[in-house]
Amino acid sequence: MTQFPVAARVGKLARSGLFKLLSEGHGEKVVDLALGVPGAPATPPRLIETACAALREGINQYEVPDGNLELRRRIAAALPTPTDPLTELTVTVGASEALSAAVLATVNPGDEVIVFEPFYENFLSAIALAGGVPRPVRVHAPDWRYDPAELRASFGPRTTAIVLCTPNNPTGHMLTPQEFAEIAELCERWNAVVISDEIYAGYVHEGRQHVSAADLPALRERGIVIGSLSKSHAVSGWRIGYLRACTALTSAVRRVHEAVCGGGATPLQEAAARAAAMEPDFLTPRSDLSVQRNLATYIFSAAGFRCFPPDGGCYVMADIRHITDEDSESLAYRLVREAGVMVAPGTFFYAGSAAGAGLIRIAFNRRIETLNEAERRLSAYRPREHAQSS
Repeated sequence: MTQFPVAARVGKLARSGLFKLLSEGHGEKVVDLALGVPGAPATPPRLIETACAALREGINQYEVPDGNLELRRRIAAALPTPTDPLTELTVTVGASEALSAAVLATVNPGDEVIVFEPFYENFLSAIALAGGVPRPVRVHAPDWRYDPAELRASFGPRTTAIVLCTPNNPTGHMLTPQEFAEIAELCERWNAVVISDEIYAGYVHEGRQHVSAADLPALRERGIVIGSLSKSHAVSGWRIGYLRACTALTSAVRRVHEAVCGGGATPLQEAAARAAAMEPDFLTPRSDLSVQRNLATYIFSAAGFRCFPPDGGCYVMADIRHITDEDSESLAYRLVREAGVMVAPGTFFYAGSAAGAGLIRIAFNRRIETLNEAERRLSAYRPREHAQSS
């Protein structure tokens, strides 16, 4: 067999095991509480209508790479921090492209990039594409906070960036002003940038308030904030993300963005801009999944898991060690095959897979009916009893 040249960086990219896990349903209808694809909230009908209108009107060719200007203006108006839509805001092909463009624009091969662990696996892929070296800093249940001493020790002369996610995927922790202040002080000392994934900013619980990296004066110039409509407006397939940064960083990121993809889908950007024009607060984060959060926590707690209710976001982390000696991947596969309920193994969110062996992640951005069906299946299956007898 011919051995074709393959770049070494490919071997460093994260491999998602979620789709392989989904295939374990053997054709049966699986209640998916693993993938982040939103089942709730519902896609706004206005978005669908404006997209169809834009397509029928022939708005089907290239948009400027920076993104639809009216959409950028509307996004800027929805942000709490003053933002120039001309020089500080870029529409990207989803948050994933924004992340990769931000890392590629700021990280050289061999540079170190700090990331809190557990993390969204694409963080490692973005760092690998740039040739960077990830420096994980572990956070711990139940509040999922970092140790300030460990964070300080992770910074050094080779540190170029720190990648954050708030509200966090997978833990749901929301960075506080104090934590941001500590991060800002370290980034100033070592001249590092902050790349802050904030796509779950619309989901906050129990009266908490989202704090953005762009809200802090100390990070406004060295912070790159990533947002998206994928979860908040249930259009994950549209791939509409955006990136907010100071003019100098925006200029660098836009060069990467243009080289990588040339820009996002024109009619879908137009649709979002039109919908926002019709409804002034259309792009303002306002989704509420508190009912789903509480229901998911109740369902899995009743099944014997120890749940850690999140500050924000749309995921619950749960400890499985009270009900089984299995690792999280073995349990997840068994739940799919035997109960028809899919959850994400905690090992998918750690660089060392063993570290997440006692945890699972549960996505609750689902319809109430979906969560009720998961409860029915888990109640009938009784994971604790099956774990003890297996």
